[in-house]
Amino acid sequence: MPGFELISLVVIGGVVWLWFDSLKARDSAIAAARNACAMEGLLLLDDTVAIASLKPARDGDGQLKLRRVYEFEYSDTGNNRRQGSMVLQGHRVLIVNIGLRLVPDERVLH
Repeated sequence: MPGFELISLVVIGGVVWLWFDSLKARDSAIAAARNACAMEGLLLLDDTVAIASLKPARDGDGQLKLRRVYEFEYSDTGNNRRQGSMVLQGHRVLIVNIGLRLVPDERVLH
């Protein structure tokens, strides 16, 4: 049974590594969502992000890393919810998508 025990330890170690790595990536995603919302004058709702996708992908150097897609909600008026997303390669933020927002044109309103 030593072979089974060794394989079990390797699998458990891999799961623990994935969990800790995902926590670090999630912290990076939350910080990026906060910064993006602050720069656009938006409110990050629930102050968190949710994982939408996780898959292996190669970076610009050809190294295999985990590509994660996170979703979050923000508000532009304070009484609505809009969907945003971001893509991380490893812990590096590649894309932050805040989506389309309606911006009133003062010339049209007067």
